[in-house]
Formats: sequence, structure tokens, C-alpha cells
Amino acid sequence: MADDRFVVVGLGNPGKTYADNRHNVGAMIADVLATRMGAGFKRHKSGADVVDGRLAGLRVVLAKPRSYMNLSGGPVAALRRFFAVEPAQVIALHDDLDLPYGTIRVKFGGGEGGHNGLRSMSAALGTRDYLRVRFGIGRPPGRIDPADYVLRDFSATERKDLAVDLEHAADAATMLIQSGLLVTQNSLH
Repeated sequence: MADDRFVVVGLGNPGKTYADNRHNVGAMIADVLATRMGAGFKRHKSGADVVDGRLAGLRVVLAKPRSYMNLSGGPVAALRRFFAVEPAQVIALHDDLDLPYGTIRVKFGGGEGGHNGLRSMSAALGTRDYLRVRFGIGRPPGRIDPADYVLRDFSATERKDLAVDLEHAADAATMLIQSGLLVTQNSLH
């Protein structure tokens, strides 16, 4: 039987090579949340690094899959089973090309918009019905391939505001856990 715990997954690619890429913004938000929880990530048998604790007084498992983005679903499904939560109690933190840089939106379900991490999660969970905190990274300028763009580091201009924007995204995730989807959407959108 599922409990009131949420599994919050920061999507990204493992390793220092990818650490500052746009595609890793979900993992960056997870790092902010871990700091707020006062804990460090530990290896878990699911194939993710996790923090199991409390965020704003509520039970939360914060996770960063150790797999590459397009294989994120396996660790997420393993965490869902291990902690006995429903897919609706899973929150994906991820980058979104279709939102302007720094825009934060939350939603439940829907398509993956070409995002391989979400596609992998949906396949492994057997549903698209999970929560998402979307962090806008904007469309690539000119003729840059979106697949190349997401694997680039944030620009100098974007980095000026990145720490504050990550805090806002962490606030949105916390509000989503505390107050639910509708309240969070009404506050953000």
C-alpha cells in the first residue's frame, strides 16, 4: 500500500562532463532540495543516488538516477516499487525546450515533448500520469540542433540568474508537495 511519501526525481546525465549542461537542470534542482533537507545523496540499489528524509515536514525521497537521461525510467520505476508509491506520487524535475529560459511550470501527465528522460520514465512506469516541474531552457538559437543545445552549458547571461532560478524551481517542487497541483499552478502560472 502506498503511503504519503513523494519520490522526486532530478533528471540529468551522470558525471562531471554533463554537470553544468542545460539537460541537467533537473539534477541541479535536486541538489538545491537536498541542501534544504540538510542531507547528502547516497547510493541506492535502484540505480539512483537518494536522500530519504523530510522536506517542509513531509516525507520525500529525492533521487538522481545514475543512468544516462534516456535510461532514467529503470531507476525511477525501481524507486517507485521500493518505496511503494503510486506513479502520481512521482515528481520529475526536468528541462523544457518549449518554455523560455527560467520559466517554471508544473503539470500532471501529458506528453513528453521529445524529452528522452520523460519518455523513458513513462515507458518504465507504464503511464504518463506523474507530476512534473518544468524548467524552461528556451529554444536553441539559429540552426543549432536541439539535441546538441541541451548538452551545452548554460550561457554566461543565464548563469547570472541560474542560482536564483534553481531556488524558484525548488520552491515550486516544495509547494507541489505541500499544497498540491492546483494551488501550485495558480501561484506560478
